[in-house]
Amino acid sequence: MKKVLILGVNGFIGHHLSKRILETTDWEVYGMDMQTERLGDMINHPRMHFFEGDITINKEWVEYHVKKCDVILPLVAIATPSTYVKQPLRVFELDFEANLPIVRSAAKYGKHLVFPSTSEVYGMCHDEEFDPEESELICGPINKPRWIYSCAKQLMDRVIWGYGMEGLNFTLFRPFNWIGAGLDNIHTPKEGSSRVVTQFFGHIVRGENISLVDGGAQKRAFTYIDDGIDALMRIIDNKNGVASGKIYNIGNPTNNFSIRELAHMMLDLAAEYPEYAETAKKVELTETTSAAYYGKGYQDVQNRVPKITNTCEELGWKPVTTMPDTMRNIFDAYRSQVAEARSLMD
Repeated sequence: MKKVLILGVNGFIGHHLSKRILETTDWEVYGMDMQTERLGDMINHPRMHFFEGDITINKEWVEYHVKKCDVILPLVAIATPSTYVKQPLRVFELDFEANLPIVRSAAKYGKHLVFPSTSEVYGMCHDEEFDPEESELICGPINKPRWIYSCAKQLMDRVIWGYGMEGLNFTLFRPFNWIGAGLDNIHTPKEGSSRVVTQFFGHIVRGENISLVDGGAQKRAFTYIDDGIDALMRIIDNKNGVASGKIYNIGNPTNNFSIRELAHMMLDLAAEYPEYAETAKKVELTETTSAAYYGKGYQDVQNRVPKITNTCEELGWKPVTTMPDTMRNIFDAYRSQVAEARSLMD
């Protein structure tokens, strides 16, 4: 019976992962977070041991539980582009500095560290597919603070790799635009405060115009959260040590769409739902610049497609959820929240 430590257990990945663990295994989950709203009834599950806390404050609790558990997932990070641009130091302090002691504890106590890298580490890589072993990691100039997230995550990957050379059992996983219910809060009206699908969804629910940054030509490979969790479960299980010392892209190369295509897809689907159809009719697509939307320190990537060969072969995994099914699952999940999200207009 594995003991799995999830720091940031109330987050997007954390709560979906906990649900899957509790439903499909006999593993114990030890979780820390500052809130519980996504956890629901899981908080009372006999194999869920929740502690309300902050990794930057409750350091002794964290170290004790790293020592106690078998698999360590430090999922606490800032991952919203507007914060990279406006508060780069906050991003570095949490995503790198606050996570470094957890990495060191995992090395000290001989645990399996499963660390969330990011598709952002590839930066503006020119490859058609981003290869975890071969692709160059290319960031923009220092005056574009948008890259601090990419750099902080890349440095952490390199530090973890270095500990691996000294015996740390680790796996780095790179999510490519995982989407699903509970990604961000659709009740947050401020632009740039959440990731693109949630942002657009909130605008549709409230009948607000959707801003396409730099025309929305940039493409992303979207991955349904359940597919991502499937891969993550196999990494945690780590049968015969297959995932040890590895870097895995976890994404769906076939779901590669531009942001403009995504907006049209969401509006077309909204028209099929009585809860969304009326407000969706009011939504117009407008164009804005990245400087106006995020701030002048922003810079974007035009295409970001994962090479997933080793992920599929070694983990016996493949992404199975199409983009239409992914979007429908999200629209279904938020039906009950529509009235609440609309009240932001009042």
